[in-house]
Amino acid sequence: MTALRPERESAPYGGEAAYGGAEAFEAEAFGPGTPAADAVEPQRQWQAQQAQQSPRYDQGDWFGQQQPYAQPYEAYEPRPQAPYGGRYESFDTTTVHEHPSTDTPQEHPPIDEETVALRVEEARRIAAAADPIPAPSVPGGRAARRKAARRHGRHGVSLGAHAGSEGAQGPEGPLGAAREASTPLSRVEARRAARARKPSAGVVASRAIGEVFITTGVVMLLFVTYQLWWSNIRAHQQAGREATSLQEEWKSGKRAPGAFEPGQGFAILHIPKLDVVVPIAEGISKSKVLDRGMVGHYDENSIKTAMPEEKTGNFGIAGHRNTHGEPFRYINRLEPGDPIVVETQDKYYVYDMASILPVTPPTNVSVLNPVPPGSGFTGPGRYITLTTCTPEFTSKYRMIVWGKMVEERPRSEGKPDALVQ
Repeated sequence: MTALRPERESAPYGGEAAYGGAEAFEAEAFGPGTPAADAVEPQRQWQAQQAQQSPRYDQGDWFGQQQPYAQPYEAYEPRPQAPYGGRYESFDTTTVHEHPSTDTPQEHPPIDEETVALRVEEARRIAAAADPIPAPSVPGGRAARRKAARRHGRHGVSLGAHAGSEGAQGPEGPLGAAREASTPLSRVEARRAARARKPSAGVVASRAIGEVFITTGVVMLLFVTYQLWWSNIRAHQQAGREATSLQEEWKSGKRAPGAFEPGQGFAILHIPKLDVVVPIAEGISKSKVLDRGMVGHYDENSIKTAMPEEKTGNFGIAGHRNTHGEPFRYINRLEPGDPIVVETQDKYYVYDMASILPVTPPTNVSVLNPVPPGSGFTGPGRYITLTTCTPEFTSKYRMIVWGKMVEERPRSEGKPDALVQ
């Protein structure tokens, strides 16, 4: 094996000094008295003279100010040049090298990462804000400009000259909207645009039909509100005033029993189970009696029925089941034995509910006979018949309730037990 050389073994600890170093080599090659030194000596003297006469300047500091060399040219030691004349960064980003010519460390401007790619959004905003198609200047007065506008619109110069850009941006884009706003239209095109903006006959018809439907719905809603709510309020007020007036007349003795005029009140009906207290008027007129919240007596103008004071017969009365006070709303809840009281000026007539006919045609007038069929009565007597519409909120059929008189009590003896309990 080849042995290591002594000078190589000392290299790691002595470096170039083991062979004398660079200074020893320069002294031997360029020292005084050597041929190389004699050859370059005139050049060195000329450079030193020039440096003393006109001092040289460095490339400049960070702010571009020129700084003179502090030493003659031949004494200037080479140093690395950094970008911007003051600072550079090595590949190791953690180490920052300062230029020897600067007094203080200079900060490097931050890197703009957005400059890596094109700024598309900013370019779009700038393009949208700018007018890409300036209006063509037309020489002459107002008449010349009008002619040019009509000529451009007719021949499609202003409308089609930039069709390519419209295809790129779209007619509804910002450029297309600006172009349409600044583009004059011919008369034909203006008429076409006006016709396009004008609604068609179908649209007008549909709007009219919709308004009719809405109006009809509102009217129907108001009518239903009137029937179900307001009509009851008015009927109760009218019936209450009629009952109060009737009782005051009885107390004063102004009215005596006998024949009554149509629409004239002559008695008061009490149904304690249903909490009903309503006047009874002569006749079954809808406007004069029934719609006023009262109960009507079948008189000679409809079907003649008996009066309560008669010794035999059927006292027939009618009333609304829904709306206008609806006094007979719940007569279907009556059961056999429930009292029905008719109060007159002189007496109280007490009936007990006997039977009910839930549904019958409105033409079945036999229910008002002196001895009504289907009532369960077998012979003549003193009866009462209540008639109303059914089903509720309709007048397609009639409901019938019968009762039989069980007590006739003078007013002087006080109220009957049915009204006291």
